[in-house]
Amino acid sequence: MSKKILRKKILIYRKNNFKPISIKLSSLKEILKISHLKSKKKIGGYYPINCEIDSLEILKELFKLGHKISLPVIKEKKQMDFFEWSFDDPLRVGKMGIPEPFQLKKIYPDVILVPLVAFDEYNYRLGYGGGYYDRYIEKANKTKKILTIGLAFSFQKVNKLSVNDHDKKLDFILTER
Repeated sequence: MSKKILRKKILIYRKNNFKPISIKLSSLKEILKISHLKSKKKIGGYYPINCEIDSLEILKELFKLGHKISLPVIKEKKQMDFFEWSFDDPLRVGKMGIPEPFQLKKIYPDVILVPLVAFDEYNYRLGYGGGYYDRYIEKANKTKKILTIGLAFSFQKVNKLSVNDHDKKLDFILTER
């Protein structure tokens, strides 16, 4: 099945079966522990759209634990960067219709929470097709190793995704299960 068809099917299924389910923060804390990220870190999150797993509750808890939170801002030429954000800061609607930080202090995350449309058992993800996260992960990993954690509903798992050279494997995928 082509990526385009799979993306469409899963997005329709997710929209029709959406329930506000959150991922247990304890699962994320375990990953941070085994990844030697016990100290305060810079976390790149995302603002949930299109019935995605709500990362805001996780980000709120991580913020309370003293981690620095950032959200992506879409730039020209299909690029993005992460910018510092707290829950008291205003957001603006960006180029893709997604809320983004208004105050622009660039952050280089140690950990990125990644939204996705589908994933497979090898931790490859299918996104919305723009390649923003793949490009960012490749660029960031040239300067430091970042931990990438996909957030998804368990029904978004497929047997095997068709993978291209530019597709980046995630370190972990967390679901509600």
